[in-house]
Amino acid sequence: MSTTLTTLAPELAVSEWFNTPARLTLVGLRGRPVFLHSFQLLCPGCVSESIPQVQRIERIFGHTDLQIIGIHTVFEHHQAMTPVTLKAFLHEYRIRHPVGVDLADERFDTPITMQRFSLRGTPSSILIGRDGTILHQTFGVEEDLAVGARIAMALSASIPEVAATSPAQDESGCADGRCEVTRPSTSAA
Repeated sequence: MSTTLTTLAPELAVSEWFNTPARLTLVGLRGRPVFLHSFQLLCPGCVSESIPQVQRIERIFGHTDLQIIGIHTVFEHHQAMTPVTLKAFLHEYRIRHPVGVDLADERFDTPITMQRFSLRGTPSSILIGRDGTILHQTFGVEEDLAVGARIAMALSASIPEVAATSPAQDESGCADGRCEVTRPSTSAA
């Protein structure tokens, strides 16, 4: 089941990051489309369908400014799915995009990012537009063609004015909670 929403994406709640030198925030990524996929390393659908799909998305859209982020959303088997296990899993499955560990909520089994996005389980995916709004959210795995078409539409959207102007930047290319948008070069053949 999928839904199309027009609300601003809530911020990620992450306890630990892998495959990135710095913490990522959705506010800091404004101006870039974001494909967020929620998974668990012991989820059969994640391992057999979702993660291979995300790797295909990386190959196809790797030359663009699409930011892919994985969120390891553990809501069961907590003892087995530790950050140490996740690190080995990411290595074995050659997952190179940034992956954050969804922050546990001491009151509930459901982690905080999962709650904020009202995710029903794993695998789930969320496409966030350049303006920070949720363009599409789904539970399960959709057909590659549909996902690719949505991503292409998000990439073709114009960059919001607030993200296009960037004051002095720090060493990561970010300033005032925004990151520099690097447009792919297009050369005439």
